[in-house]
Amino acid sequence: MHLFSRIVFAIIAVIFLQLNAHAQKPTNNADKLALQYYEQKEYEKANAYFEDLYDANPEAWYAYYFKSLLGAKDLSKAEKITKRQLKQNRNNVYLYVHLGRIYKIEGEEKKEKEAYDKAVKELLAVPPFIQNVANAFIEDGLYDYAIEVYNKGRKITPDYPYFYERADVYKQKNDLRSMINEYLDALEFRDSEIQAVQGNLQNSLGYDDSEGGINNPLLKQELQKRIQKNPDKIILSEFLIFIQKQQKDFEGAFVQSKALDKRLKEDGNRIFELAKICTANQQWETAKRCYDYIIEKGQNNLYYDAAIIDGMNVEYLAVTQKAQPTKEELAVVEQKLASAFEKYKQTSLSGPIVKNLATLKAFYLNKSNDAITLLQGFIEQPGLDNLAKADYKILLGDIYMLTGEIWEASLLYSQVEKDFKYEAIGQEAKFRNAKLSFYAGDFPWAKTQADVLKGATTKLIANDALNLSLIITDAIGVDTNDMPLRLFASAELMVVQHKFAEAIARMDSINVLFNTNTLGDDINYSKAQIYTSLGKYTEAETMYKNILEYFGTELYGDDAQFKLAELYQKNINDKEKAKAAYQDVLTKYPGSIYTVEARKRFRELRGDNLNN
Repeated sequence: MHLFSRIVFAIIAVIFLQLNAHAQKPTNNADKLALQYYEQKEYEKANAYFEDLYDANPEAWYAYYFKSLLGAKDLSKAEKITKRQLKQNRNNVYLYVHLGRIYKIEGEEKKEKEAYDKAVKELLAVPPFIQNVANAFIEDGLYDYAIEVYNKGRKITPDYPYFYERADVYKQKNDLRSMINEYLDALEFRDSEIQAVQGNLQNSLGYDDSEGGINNPLLKQELQKRIQKNPDKIILSEFLIFIQKQQKDFEGAFVQSKALDKRLKEDGNRIFELAKICTANQQWETAKRCYDYIIEKGQNNLYYDAAIIDGMNVEYLAVTQKAQPTKEELAVVEQKLASAFEKYKQTSLSGPIVKNLATLKAFYLNKSNDAITLLQGFIEQPGLDNLAKADYKILLGDIYMLTGEIWEASLLYSQVEKDFKYEAIGQEAKFRNAKLSFYAGDFPWAKTQADVLKGATTKLIANDALNLSLIITDAIGVDTNDMPLRLFASAELMVVQHKFAEAIARMDSINVLFNTNTLGDDINYSKAQIYTSLGKYTEAETMYKNILEYFGTELYGDDAQFKLAELYQKNINDKEKAKAAYQDVLTKYPGSIYTVEARKRFRELRGDNLNN
């Protein structure tokens, strides 16, 4: 439609809507009484006032008067005023729908059908008139007639084919397949409709967890049919990939993305981006297939080196995030990381490899000395960025803490804290030093440092610092006996050193030796984390539930609620329990630092389109 025509139609629409407003503002008691009786469904009383109001201003009061007459079953009068309105303006053919309504009540089927057919036949195919007639049919549940009206409009204005309006009619008709196809027609009509189509489909198909929104199986079926018929319509394939990502069908997304990459002779960018999404969702196998596909493109590909390094990271994560990886699995990854390090050690790409290799050696393969040597050599090499160097110093400090060389660890943390006093990494180092003081039993100094960090710029550090301060305050604020806290602190150090059995035993001893201690929630929370890392999810669930039942309003209440939800989602794979637990974070702990993430995950589990 040309711009001038659009403006003309817009003006017509405004004038038409003004003329057909349901009512003007009440200006006297007759207005008010008529509307009052109408709202109270005392139609005969209302009509006594509407009659005069209608005679004085037919356009303003017709709609109210017509409905009130129907309510009073005065069909003859309703027919009379409707025909009067038609006589005054033959373009208002929606009034034939009102006549049809009257004839339907009277049981005059032939006259009813004739009225409806006349509404369609005499319709002037101008957007405001089209919409009014369609709305009249929709109001009476005459959806097929409404579709017929839009079909007539589509022929007159081919550049505006009424896809969304027709889709809405099919939705009200509960014809989901036709509704979906209208939206897909819109997408094929113009690629730029993609965002509107996605949003409308999400809203129209509801939020049922398994088959709501874009998870509806009909949508995928209809889309795949169209792709088979029209494989060159790229937007359809891209929409299918979008749906597959939302449905967590990453393998399907990979197949489609690979096909598009080959068909369009791309450089692997869409595959590389998909690999990162798969990694974020812990879909290790599909992520690795994505990276392998890029690597197969050869060394001249833009993403070749990044695919090798990121692919190695995926293999590392896939093994280390298992509850109890085997020595053989760890050894395979170690060998691959070592080979990658040799390949890239003279380049700026070696950092992530070194970090993963050192962590693997120290925390999984009992090769702390090798890890220390590797990191020391890497840190000392010239040209290393100071921020990156600080990051590796913290890791080296962590490994020293693992081996019991507390002062070496503290020295490295202090260096980072001094060099980056006001940056997040400096605050992280400061917090690690505070924890070292805590492990060593120097609680006053640990609390002093934690109190400073409660104002840290990073929310996570600030929250951890607050927790540490409160643990110390609660444990020794009143009771001068700090022995329970000393035992707990030493158990926490054992956790860091991966001495899990010893840590649990020491924590259990606290309740035996000091049955009035205030560390119940702390012990349960720490044990829950240990059990999760060991793959003992039932035991972890019990610990979190203990906190919620007995210590729900204390320090770890919101932490336990969020971690329980995460446990259900990622480890136990109980979607319903996860969703309920995330919702409890929002309702029971609205001020928690976890609310934003809990809301996001709740919506994701519910099936929302998070890109809207």
